[in-house]
Amino acid sequence: MANTAKTKADLLFAESEKKAKKALIERDKARLKSAAHNAELRGLRLAKEAADKETADLAGLGKKPIKKKKEPSRKPKVY
Repeated sequence: MANTAKTKADLLFAESEKKAKKALIERDKARLKSAAHNAELRGLRLAKEAADKETADLAGLGKKPIKKKKEPSRKPKVY
């Protein structure tokens, strides 16, 4: 009878270990699913950006040169 308390404790410990391992596996699955989803979205975004760039290049609308702002004149104001 002295072994029953130890046996029960061992069973409870084993059960909690199984639950923890199962939770860890489920968390890893969720993380992998999220990573795959993000990779898919990134691929779609990159493909769209490449298509947009190609369309802009074909239309001659590539990056426009940046115009310099005119500097204000340094002449003193006459009142």
